[in-house]
Amino acid sequence: MTKSTITAGDRSDAEIIRVAARNEADNPSSKRVVFDAGQPLELDAGASLGPWQIAYETYGTLNAERSNAILVCHALTGDQYVASENPITGKPGWWSLLVGPGKPVDTNRFFVICANVLGGCLGTTGPASTNPDTGKPWGLELPVVTIRDMVRSQARLIDHLGIETLFAVIGGSMGGMQVLQWAVSYPERVFAALPIAAAARHSSQNIAFHEVGRQAVMADPDWAHGRYHEQGLRPSKGLAVARMAAHITYLSDAALHRKFGRNLQDREAITFGFDADFQIESYLRHQGMTFVDRFDANSYLYVTRAMDYFDIAADFDGSLARAFLHSPTRFCVMSFTSDWLFPTSESKAVVRALNASAANVSFVEVESDRGHDAFLLDEPEMFRTVDGFLTGAACARGLAVPGSAA
Repeated sequence: MTKSTITAGDRSDAEIIRVAARNEADNPSSKRVVFDAGQPLELDAGASLGPWQIAYETYGTLNAERSNAILVCHALTGDQYVASENPITGKPGWWSLLVGPGKPVDTNRFFVICANVLGGCLGTTGPASTNPDTGKPWGLELPVVTIRDMVRSQARLIDHLGIETLFAVIGGSMGGMQVLQWAVSYPERVFAALPIAAAARHSSQNIAFHEVGRQAVMADPDWAHGRYHEQGLRPSKGLAVARMAAHITYLSDAALHRKFGRNLQDREAITFGFDADFQIESYLRHQGMTFVDRFDANSYLYVTRAMDYFDIAADFDGSLARAFLHSPTRFCVMSFTSDWLFPTSESKAVVRALNASAANVSFVEVESDRGHDAFLLDEPEMFRTVDGFLTGAACARGLAVPGSAA
């Protein structure tokens, strides 16, 4: 079990990570496209953002017809490094189990694109990016962004890459929200959509959890009203607590019990104090401490707010079915039995709306006791479903499949 403390030697490593993360906000290690002031991004908040940039990674080869592109949309604290080493942490891509040569999202067959979301902190314009008007980090002066704004920015990237229609859009959690928004905003540009562990709107319970996290960040004195970068501060305690609270929602009770139970952390008996007596306490503290080294606190505020505002039906007089009316997109909606953050009932609501709009949709509920995080883990049924859905969609679109003569 990982300890909840960082040694003096580790602190220098942590500081290196923090400096690298700050540099990535403006100058990412990945590819990026810069749109100048004459190419602004219009936002739902009524603001016009420009200049702005979007950071992204690609894997595989775009075919001559430009018909094999898959956009992978990342979750709340993810990034563009879906299947390659993260330059900040040195860890493998966050979905490298699913994306890569010979894997369900096969980069031998498909051209995979993954972009850092608008409001993020690894190269796409966000609150840690430099405001060109002031030469200082945007902080809270950046307009609030929405899931639809994120999708708009991705569409601009896809335009830049010369891709008219995406073969598929795939994502889990907040990434699944982006998938659904893509299918609503640009139905003619999405041949297949695979939203995983997602919903068509954020529930009041989920908004409540996010508000606890945001308040933890803003209550940290070092948050400095969002100007901590300018003052050389870091609201690490508040952000760590926010991450701890959120991380609990990603797991199921069964998963927590299996991994930790009531096991003590490096001791024979309870201490009658407030140190990390239990392994679960140590684990959560470690999750919080490592998170603050790679993620920007203001980005956490912005991206959680974007999820809170997400409600597809609100733009269609409360009718989710109307949002998908006459959609040409093929859908595969997936949920997990133990996910209480985005429960199966939310996915079924999307499926019912798609059926009511006469869309082409299939639905799979994966049996798993790992909670919401199951979509990031080794789940064979999920892998089989993704592989089968993409293979069927590829056949329908006339793309080459394994074993074919094409």
